Amino acid sequence: MKKRTWETLARTAFAAAIIGSAACAHATTLPLQGAVITASYNGTAAAMLGLDDAFSGSAGGNTTALDPLNASVEFLSADFAFAFDFAADGTLSIYNNSGAPLDPGAYSFRFDFGSTLAAPITAFKLLDGSAVGGLPLFSILDGGTALGLDLGALSWNGDFTPITASIEAAQAAAVPEPGSMAILLAGAGALALVRRRSSSSSSSRGSGSAAPRT
Repeated sequence: MKKRTWETLARTAFAAAIIGSAACAHATTLPLQGAVITASYNGTAAAMLGLDDAFSGSAGGNTTALDPLNASVEFLSADFAFAFDFAADGTLSIYNNSGAPLDPGAYSFRFDFGSTLAAPITAFKLLDGSAVGGLPLFSILDGGTALGLDLGALSWNGDFTPITASIEAAQAAAVPEPGSMAILLAGAGALALVRRRSSSSSSSRGSGSAAPRT
């Protein structure tokens, strides 16, 4: 009974340490500091106007660096129907820039980050879509260095309230904290000790000789 109690306690400690360590791994928003973005609208580069070009539509004006102060949007569509604001914390805000309701239509966008991201894009999370009817379609392109966005199925109000989403990356499992590591090692040691004692006890019983009969 005592052996079983110690073995149960050892297994419990060992399992708790493993679960605590695994909980350190999770997805996180992808910081966009230093990002340089090239955009297109329905497959056309000239249909996107960038902040670095003062939204003037010059050749190459569809490429812009992230606004570090987040004082302005990074892109306007050339028809001025949409505005896109990328924040350094990985949040993307998408505005109906027309000031009027927008019906569903052909609204497809692509944003290329090249090698300027800290990690590949692995997921998106819609934070607030209350300003629209329907859902935006996100896609991960070129191994996580570009994103696609299809707004074609949406109907928009005309109040400039944005859709917001977070751009995310996978985060590697963190190294267990010293306390967790100590519990893990203690649990493993306790299991090994219980098993060694059990093995020794079984060997002793198996090697004993029967008393001679008289």
